[in-house]
Amino acid sequence: MPAEGIPLSPSASILTNTEVIRLARIFVQHGVNKIRLTGGEPTLRQGLPELIQELKSLGVKQIGMTSNGIALWKKLPELVRSGLTHLNLSLDTLDPDKFERMTLRKGHDKVIKSLDTALSLLPPSNSNSSYPHPHLKSVKLNTVLIRNTNDSELARFLALTRSHPLSVRFIEFMPFAGNQWDANAVVTASELLTRTRELVRGGWFDDCASKASHGYCTQLSIRGFKGTFGFISSMSDDFCSGCNRLRITADGNFKVDTHLYLED
Repeated sequence: MPAEGIPLSPSASILTNTEVIRLARIFVQHGVNKIRLTGGEPTLRQGLPELIQELKSLGVKQIGMTSNGIALWKKLPELVRSGLTHLNLSLDTLDPDKFERMTLRKGHDKVIKSLDTALSLLPPSNSNSSYPHPHLKSVKLNTVLIRNTNDSELARFLALTRSHPLSVRFIEFMPFAGNQWDANAVVTASELLTRTRELVRGGWFDDCASKASHGYCTQLSIRGFKGTFGFISSMSDDFCSGCNRLRITADGNFKVDTHLYLED
């Protein structure tokens, strides 16, 4: 967020829950079975549990959400009971002081609490696919590593996947309005992979083994670790051919290209 803050959208211009459900119903009728609620910050939306319940009732198989984690920890159990299945948590640093410098706010402890809560809502590792209790199916960390700011934390983020079934996705630094983007600050996916291999050779980690590729994110795992990590090369590579996503903004506009969205 820029130091001067950002302009807030008038409430009247933001899609209501009824309008979101109306759009979702149309998409489901045309074969869409995955919907992700992003932001802004979705936990600020009134009636979020009810919205998730209605999405589930439409037959949406995968209901995801991306959150900054500040207020998530106290709301997440109810959201999971309502039908939330997948969670992405945005966290760019594991250092509380650096978190405050980067986000211009306190709250690192709350984000970590949200992460711990999310991990506790995953099914036990020894359970089968028919685990009967409401649970998350996936927890991912979205992490933007910026050169000379937080890229020294690569090893610490990778270490999170040792004992947790967590997916850490390293996203290249992209130009958003007011974020003081600098091409020299971009740490590319290829560089991060090289640095990861150097950590492996240095004895920090076991060998890397290819896990899977989901269109725009190649996932890898470290042998013996419970979780995975991956790279989203949004600046250095063309992944458009593998993307099948449609973005709807808070005011109801359609976006089919992340880069076009960034340039608006």
